[in-house]
Amino acid sequence: MKKCDLKLKELIQRVVLPDIEDHLDDIFQDIAQNKHTTDEQRLEIQQMHEMREEFAIILKEIDNRELDKQECAELYEEISAMIDEANEEE
Repeated sequence: MKKCDLKLKELIQRVVLPDIEDHLDDIFQDIAQNKHTTDEQRLEIQQMHEMREEFAIILKEIDNRELDKQECAELYEEISAMIDEANEEE
């Protein structure tokens, strides 16, 4: 895949991270409306924060040119598949 690192970076910055932030916003909005947090919501918040950190690491690897072409292609395909699955569920 040509310029995989740029495509992966753009996908993460323009789609993945905003989706994570939107999901967190939805959770916090639900918490505010119900005036309490469930164990499920706590777990989901923790998972979203962990995902955000993992994607930040990937972005750093891209910027530092530490991500090889094969790993980049695999990540791009996996993330694209996750996005497609999420869109099908909606």
